[in-house]
Amino acid sequence: MAGCAKRCKQGLVKCVLSLYKLVTGTLNKDKIDDDFELSIVCHRPEGLDKLEAQTNFSKQELQVLYRGFKNECPSGVVNEDTFKQIYAQFFPHGDASTYAHYLFNAFDSAHSGSIKFEGFIMALSTLLRGSVREKLTWTFNLYDINRDGYINKEEMTDIVSAIYDMMGKYTYPALKTDTPKQHVDAFFQKMDKNRDGVVTLDEFILSCQEDENIMRSLQLFKNVI
Repeated sequence: MAGCAKRCKQGLVKCVLSLYKLVTGTLNKDKIDDDFELSIVCHRPEGLDKLEAQTNFSKQELQVLYRGFKNECPSGVVNEDTFKQIYAQFFPHGDASTYAHYLFNAFDSAHSGSIKFEGFIMALSTLLRGSVREKLTWTFNLYDINRDGYINKEEMTDIVSAIYDMMGKYTYPALKTDTPKQHVDAFFQKMDKNRDGVVTLDEFILSCQEDENIMRSLQLFKNVI
């Protein structure tokens, strides 16, 4: 179970860091370049003050993020195919398409079939600078595929299997085909406190707060920027 938690943590951390660096244009830049980019940003997207109030980013950070977002996505929106193509770059040894599909749906909180800058930045703010409960609630919604307010074993199996597919054949130690199911069984035994076959948000948050590996992964988000 510890190994599964570690791989889930690595996948989600890599996702957030990669997306953040992608839109800020800092995948290959150092601190001096970052400061220079901050100094030359002049475009101010509509509703910047509102976004600043709704997120944990400053105006300057939002300007940089918006400029990078527009550079990568000139149309101002990201559809699922584009999201998968971007995400696949960071997991070349595995198949990230299924996990990217679930992640896209989590970012697309409006269920519109595309991710706008506002939706992207709200999620990024939560994952990087939100409270523990906010981060865990966002993660719960990722696992709650059918959005009925519960996580069942099938949903968790789908997500965990997608994570293993994404990590690829070079995962060490090598995984057996039944490994995802074994880990899901262990997770469910721990999380489903009342043994009713589903995990509620409160059960999920309580179980995660009891897990040192998960709490350490959330601390990594806090120290990113």
